[in-house]
Amino acid sequence: MIYDAEEPVRSPGLRASFQLAEPPCASHLRVPENLINPRPRPDPNGDILPLIGGGVRAASADGLLLLDFMDEHATAPIVGRVGAGWARQIEAFEMDPDRTRFVCNPLSGQLLRLPDIDGTKKTSKYQFLGILTQSDSPNRPPDRYAVAWLSDDDGAVEGSFVMRRFLSQKGEWDDKLVGLPSPLPLARKMFMSQEVVAFAGRLWWVDVSWGAVSVDPFSDRPELRFVELPRGSVTEPVQGLPTLGRYRRMGVSEGRMRYAEVSEKKPFVLSSFALQDGGSCWTLEHRMVLDRIGGWADGGYPGLEEAPHIGVIHPLNASVMILTIGNGSHAVSVDMDRSKALGCSLLRGCGGEDPLPHFNGFLKPCVLPPLLGSTLIPSAGTRASTKSNFKSKTLSDILVRVDRCSKN
Repeated sequence: MIYDAEEPVRSPGLRASFQLAEPPCASHLRVPENLINPRPRPDPNGDILPLIGGGVRAASADGLLLLDFMDEHATAPIVGRVGAGWARQIEAFEMDPDRTRFVCNPLSGQLLRLPDIDGTKKTSKYQFLGILTQSDSPNRPPDRYAVAWLSDDDGAVEGSFVMRRFLSQKGEWDDKLVGLPSPLPLARKMFMSQEVVAFAGRLWWVDVSWGAVSVDPFSDRPELRFVELPRGSVTEPVQGLPTLGRYRRMGVSEGRMRYAEVSEKKPFVLSSFALQDGGSCWTLEHRMVLDRIGGWADGGYPGLEEAPHIGVIHPLNASVMILTIGNGSHAVSVDMDRSKALGCSLLRGCGGEDPLPHFNGFLKPCVLPPLLGSTLIPSAGTRASTKSNFKSKTLSDILVRVDRCSKN
């Protein structure tokens, strides 16, 4: 698994660096700041504070990562000194900071920068983008990929969606696809709070209070589909800060779409479901009280009095769930088949900064197949290729942690 947010590194390099770790430890991806091409830094003695950060926003089924970085300025007058530096009080953030997006091969470090949407970096409205790949031959590297954004179309026909997409074979963003018929059974808006999931040739946008809308972004005539959450999991629309996303997650494991949730009050009950092949219903696969599993209550883990959060669903083992505890400071892997806690890891960054308890989904699941290390990212006019003299390095699955809020 990967930690979702990192501050860019000041390096002249042209590739990302990737620190691999076995779950429940988190892996880290770092990108050279010069590739983001931030704006000139303001006067260090002035009232403007530069904030540059970002990270992994989504992953394809074969391990390519979609990265999103933000170059923001905050109004932060100096109020004193801290050691050799200034103490500041942040008063306001830039409403629409510059955004730069990449597709990344984490094993080789290759980065391809996506064109700015509509020729501008002011694209913060395009949140929750996903990445999907296609290959012309089974068990081969991808020949093309699509990056897509989907949303309710507030400015068009009622009950319709709008989509933007980047197709690698074209090398540019398409015009908006408007008026896509809504598959939703009710006149209710979707509220996204987790990363977009790539599964079964489609991208899935998830509302953890209701269900998921999916679409094939490669299609000339995109058809939206809706899958509701398991019976009993649908709630009223979420308003304000989407804290419900801390306790619920949708993801892919063992080739099937899964949904997991943990209750917010004691006894903390962890449940996981699998979507049937037809996509019409869910099957309950696991349900357990966490205090009753081996190594949980007596494992010496911090923060067990508070409800744990869903970190990620293990992409290769559907019985294993990664939970975060201690206000997001630690990750614990739980084997639901064996009713056993497998291990615990500290999730704080290398510098000891505080975790991000308010940030949903700060861990991202990712599968790294053997071919990924020698695969080139597809681009316009090319097909996927591999470097025959590259010895592939494999890691069955990882968590990539990217800290959007590492801003100093």
